[in-house]
Order: sequence, then C-alpha cells, then structure tokens
Amino acid sequence: MNFINLKTSILIVLILAINFAFAQKQITTESGLKYTITKTNEKGLSPKVGDKVSVHYVGKLLNDTVFDSSVARGTPFDFELGLGRVIKGWDEGVAYLKKGEKATLVIPANLAYGERATGKIPANSTLIFDVELVDIVPQKVIEPYLTEGKDTITTASGLQYIIVQKGKGKAPKQGSMVKVDYTGYLLDGKIFDSSIKRNQPIEFELGVGQVIKGWDEGLLLMSAGTKLRLIIPYTLAYGEAGRPPQIPAKSTLIFDVELRSFKEPIKVEQYDVKGKDTLTTASGLKYIIVQKGRGLQAMKSAKVKVHYSGYLLDGTMFDSSMKRSKPIEFTLGVGQVIKGWDEGIQLMAIGDKLRLIVPYGLAYGEAGHPPVIPAKATLVFDVELVSVTAAE
Repeated sequence: MNFINLKTSILIVLILAINFAFAQKQITTESGLKYTITKTNEKGLSPKVGDKVSVHYVGKLLNDTVFDSSVARGTPFDFELGLGRVIKGWDEGVAYLKKGEKATLVIPANLAYGERATGKIPANSTLIFDVELVDIVPQKVIEPYLTEGKDTITTASGLQYIIVQKGKGKAPKQGSMVKVDYTGYLLDGKIFDSSIKRNQPIEFELGVGQVIKGWDEGLLLMSAGTKLRLIIPYTLAYGEAGRPPQIPAKSTLIFDVELRSFKEPIKVEQYDVKGKDTLTTASGLKYIIVQKGRGLQAMKSAKVKVHYSGYLLDGTMFDSSMKRSKPIEFTLGVGQVIKGWDEGIQLMAIGDKLRLIVPYGLAYGEAGHPPVIPAKATLVFDVELVSVTAAE
C-alpha cells in the first residue's frame, strides 16, 4: 500500500514538473514577439478581440529599469483587446493568456514604440512586461441605429446627419461640458471605437477643438437625449492621413451618437502672476509661485491629484480640469504625463498653486499634438496640487 502511494506521489510530482517546464518554455511568434507562460490556469477563459481585459503589469527595459507598473499603482490597466488601443505586442501577447494566467512578454521595438521615445522609454527599445490577465469582460453587442426612411440633412461644411431620436430642452453651446455615448463605424460597417463597449461615455468641452471638427459641429445640433447618426467626411474627421491602424487615410466616418447630458460653460480665470518672480530649473522649465500651501510635499512615485488649465502662449486655452470639475490623477515621476509636469509637480505641496511654463522639449516635442497643440509649442499651465498619496 505504501509502495502504491509512493508511486502515485512520484507520478504527481512528475506531472507537476512537466507542467511547470511547459509553462516556462519561451515561445517566439511569427511577428517576433517572445512570451513565456509563468503561471497557467487551464480552466480560465481566453479573451476574444473586442473583449475588455484587465491586466496587471510591470514594464522594464532590457537593463531591468522599471518604467511603469500597474502593480505599484494598485489598479489593473483596462483596455479593449485587439483594437489597437495598446502597442501591438500587448494586443498579441495578452491574447495568448487565459484569465488568471501570468506571462513574461519580450516585445521588440517594432511591436512597441518603434523609433519614437516616450517617457522613460528610449527610441528603438525592446520592452519586457511581466503581465497577469486579471479579468475578462465579454464585448457588448452593438446594434447600429435604425435610419431607414429618415431624412439625411447636409450642412454647409459637408457634415451629414440623420435624426434618430429627438431629445428635450435646449442645445449645448460652445464651452459646454458634454457627456456623449457613441459608436464609430467605417463605411464598410466595421466598428473602430465605441463608448458603449467600455460602458463609459466620453466627456469633453464642446467647440474648442478637443474632438474632430464633425463632432464639434454635430453636437451643437443636439439637446440632451437626442440621438443622431453623423456622417463625417474626412476633411471634418482625421484628414488625408487618417489615424492608422484603426482609421485609414481619407476615411469618411459614421458615428451613432447620443447626447447624454451637458453642463453650462464654467468660466476659468488665469492666475494673476503680476509682480511675481519667474524661476528656471536646470532643464529649462520655468515656474511662478502663485500660492503656497501647507500640505504634504509631492514626491516621485506618489499618486497625485492636480487641477489645471493649459494655455498656448497666445492665451488660448486648450484644456482644463476645472471646466470638468474633476482633477487629473496620476503617479508622479514615472512618465505618465509630460516631462515638464513630472518635474514641476514635484516642486509642490498640497495647496500650492504654480504657473508652469513648459518648453516644447519638456512637453509634446517638435511634432506637438495636433490639432490642439502646434509643433514646437511652449505650453503654460496653471496648476494646483489637490492631494498626495504616498507610494506604498
């Protein structure tokens, strides 16, 4: 009897050893991605294209420098799989996992950020990610609006729209904060984006260039509860270049949109910096102390909340958390924001208000961030540090 138990124990150990060896085998795909399953879960579900996946990860360079980590933040990263929301190596690598599995992905530069440097990641970098597929939310089935028999109206700009459902009340105006649900289609009916699938309406300031021109025009035609189909020529969308890989060049786009709600414009005043000293750091960042707080000092790797308004040098506001009544939250010093912010916010304590004058080398570089931020743009930010949560 003991001999039988011994044989059984040895067999179990052998099976576990074989499974472990299989799990640790590195596989190279046709694209050049390398992955190693480090923890298996044979009973777990596999994700499909379009599913929302939650992934914990630690991202490293080849020299083991950690450039980002959801584990450090304590919150998994969510995205829709296979739709180009993340780098190609992630879209491919996460698709090989089952829920509950862990893997190490070795992603060559052509499947990551290529020749472009971003944050702490140099150009042409091979990246290593230790990832865990935490959860899978199956994609929602989206039904296109029924527009048969309804009139198509064309505006002077070339925008076309079809009224699917009329809402009640007045329409928003330029500067209103709008909340919109939408699904975007190519002319062949392929969905390239949908807030419905994410269960997360988009919010933005209307009429100030934060979205494509066709949206800024179309939403001004709606009241809360209105549903429209917008047919947007490429000149009012992403232009001749498109936005590869989801949106080809010169693409006419179709959006089924619903205006969920909107808020009247909030007036934001620029900080009064008259008579205050402008200080310059070694990097070229300039800052003006507008108000001194008395709270906790911001530190690298801390989670911070910041209210801000961003301006071009001519005073044009291009973004403001104040208008959304919601501060931005991010981990400081890990490349989640522009370099000028990572440096500037570390100069602050809770309650501080600064004006940051950020040269383009510490902002969006030579290319800018069209259409909102021009090439080689120096940016001005009025910032207030709302809270600091120290890194664990």
